[in-house]
Amino acid sequence: MPTTAEKRRVFRALHARGCFVIPNPWDIGTARYLQHLGFPAIATTSSGAAWSLGLPDTAVGRDAMLAHVAAIVAASDLPVNADFESGYAASPREVGESVRMCVDTGVAGLSIEDSTGDANKPLYALEDAVARIRAARSAIDAEDSDVMLVGRAECFLVGRTDLDETIGRLKAYAAAGADCLYAPGIRTREHIARIVEAVAPKPVNVLIGGALGLSAKDLAEIGVRRISVGGALARAAWGGFIRAARAIAEASTFDALADAVPFRISSAGGRE
Repeated sequence: MPTTAEKRRVFRALHARGCFVIPNPWDIGTARYLQHLGFPAIATTSSGAAWSLGLPDTAVGRDAMLAHVAAIVAASDLPVNADFESGYAASPREVGESVRMCVDTGVAGLSIEDSTGDANKPLYALEDAVARIRAARSAIDAEDSDVMLVGRAECFLVGRTDLDETIGRLKAYAAAGADCLYAPGIRTREHIARIVEAVAPKPVNVLIGGALGLSAKDLAEIGVRRISVGGALARAAWGGFIRAARAIAEASTFDALADAVPFRISSAGGRE
């Protein structure tokens, strides 16, 4: 198994050129299967992890999420980026402490978002959001860890669809020390291209959570460096489970089980 330092070097190099897909497992089994498929890195999904525990997204506490991230890191030879939500804290000092704990799990990268969880004030004021990114950067640097910091602008996810605001936040996070920029909820080629151009040469992560009509090749041509799917793989799995379970519960039929994978799954993650 590669060392933590080796994983981090590999992960940083992936962001230097080209474009790669970083899929999101939600447990050890899915992490190992994605490694088996040949992906170069993986990222946790806060929503997928929460659903596996019977909780809504954002309802998993810091200690439980740190344990989840550590388990994914330990289970895979691949670099892991942690979906670390809003740092499980409000103040910059507390965000820095949370980030230090996350670095200690062995992650190669982690993201900090600017959402508050408060419907009346869904985003941190820009000054506060920047201070939180700076605190995360300082915590990473204090560990001399080479962990990549991803700054997330959640504007579009909370209904603030002014692209100029999103770009302004991303540029501020880059200046505060973010290595990679991410604006989940951006869905059009034009918006993606504007963000890539605005924050260059910093790499941009694009979330593909459904059928947007854009392939990995399309996104690479725009200049996107990395593509994640968030909770979409977990939602796809839940979709199959729900269809089969409802067929049994409501129609007493078992035909949907015909789509199930073979019973035996090898330790490497491949089907036998």
